[in-house]
Amino acid sequence: MVSFFVLLLAVLQQVTPLTLKVIVDEITQQLQTGDGSLQRLSFWLGIIFVINVLSIILNAVNQRIGDYLASRLGKYLTEYYYRKIFTLPQKYFDSELSGKMVNQLTRGIVSIQEFIGAASNFILPAFLQSFFTIGVLFYFAPWIGALAAAIFPIYVAVSRYSTKKWGERQVLKNELEDEGRGRIQEVIGNIKLVKTFNTQPMEWKFVSEIYRKHIAIYDRQSTVYHILNFIREFAFEITLISIFILVFRGTFAGVYTLGELVLILQLLNQLRRPLYSMSFVLERIQRAEADSKAFFEVIELESSEAFAPKVSASKVKHPSLQFQDVTFQYESGDPVLKNVNLELNKKETIALVGHSGAGKTTLINLILKLYDPTSGEILLSDKKYADMTHQEVRSYLSLVFQDNELFSSTVRENVAYGMEKAKEKDIVSALKKANAYDFVMKLPSGLDAKIGERGVKLSGGQKQRLQIARAIMHDAPILILDEATSSLDSKSEKLVQDALENLMKDRLVIIIAHRFSTIQNVDRILVIDEGSIVDSGTPQELAQRKGVYSELLRYQVEGNKKLLSKYELV
Repeated sequence: MVSFFVLLLAVLQQVTPLTLKVIVDEITQQLQTGDGSLQRLSFWLGIIFVINVLSIILNAVNQRIGDYLASRLGKYLTEYYYRKIFTLPQKYFDSELSGKMVNQLTRGIVSIQEFIGAASNFILPAFLQSFFTIGVLFYFAPWIGALAAAIFPIYVAVSRYSTKKWGERQVLKNELEDEGRGRIQEVIGNIKLVKTFNTQPMEWKFVSEIYRKHIAIYDRQSTVYHILNFIREFAFEITLISIFILVFRGTFAGVYTLGELVLILQLLNQLRRPLYSMSFVLERIQRAEADSKAFFEVIELESSEAFAPKVSASKVKHPSLQFQDVTFQYESGDPVLKNVNLELNKKETIALVGHSGAGKTTLINLILKLYDPTSGEILLSDKKYADMTHQEVRSYLSLVFQDNELFSSTVRENVAYGMEKAKEKDIVSALKKANAYDFVMKLPSGLDAKIGERGVKLSGGQKQRLQIARAIMHDAPILILDEATSSLDSKSEKLVQDALENLMKDRLVIIIAHRFSTIQNVDRILVIDEGSIVDSGTPQELAQRKGVYSELLRYQVEGNKKLLSKYELV
């Protein structure tokens, strides 16, 4: 459809100069011999009017179709990029800034949309118009047609060199812009930290320096571009004026009629648009290539997960977990976990204990299938993780995070997250079990109250209880508690612990804990040290045995004794 309109427009653009030639010749004949026809003159003037109206209509329709395609393409690319993000391995997110990723998405899609718009509105019209214009020139004045055709390769060559230089610097500008935007988003996310440490001037200076470098590159980029553009335009105008002089001299000598003179001048003037269009398109190509470079680098990354495949409805009701000689290490560095062998039984409550950096969180990440073992096997009720999709594994798991992983939407949406057909009575029941119902009902809009980014409008204990309510709604047979009460005051901890007791019933529970007061009733403690399980047993057994657990327990007990002694409570 677009091609048809473009072809029709290109043809119509040649009809106007030809019609003007006939009109001028008719007027010349009338002036010279008196044999001109006013009726023929009116007819050709009417033709010009009709052609101009048709051109306006076709151009508007063509541009509307181009906009239609560009908008659909923008939607498709956004969805494709977003879908790709969901399939990337966790290690990608560990090393990239979210602000940078969003900036790459926005810039890439805008540049591609602009290029598609330019392609539909300029590339094909410019090519066809050039072809027809030079063809008509060759017919009436072959040597002028040859001169006009010779302009194109020179003009395009200079344009290509100019846009290449522009693109090289554009990539550098984009890298700086990504760094700046990423930092701004980080600062906004950590605005309390920034204000508390009075680092606003430092952060402002950091971003200001990035954009100072950005402007320096842009200044060089712009200078080179405009120098080359001046050379290109100046050479074109000199060539065009030289052809004009030759045409005027030819007309003066009687080689061309006045109508042919007007026709040739019109056609030569029409060459400006396709030449400028080709230059513009080359710039758009280079800009799109530079601006979408990071976008396509993400698209080309190897996916580690499938996007939302169907999860089997039939699941093991009370699953167990097994680690068989599991070793894990990141791309660089020593192994974080070494030959781990363990079995987590049905309805068992397990605590993971160890020094910071011992490998507890890495073990949890392997259970969540955020990473795959470097060697060894993980099994869920005797079924290998390697034979299960990521979604299938995670359908067995609920996680209450140490950090408050909440969206800025409503209480209702956060509690029912991932459950499209959740009923209000089930949401209310989950809130009550999580000791969250009372404070939710005191919010201005109750279940529909918006809680702010990452739940900023709520206290730490309230946010944790919403996470627990969400886990209750999910009702997964394996529950992971990642330091769920580590940042709470004693009263909030009591409310959260009571809520956790409701959540932990009839499940396999895995707890990461530093505060041993919260794990005195677990079935078993696994002690992890330097990536290996060095001990296991009940809290009472480990407290009596020399090792990492008793050492850490002693530090906590002694710390509590000092506190009590200070206030003469013991």
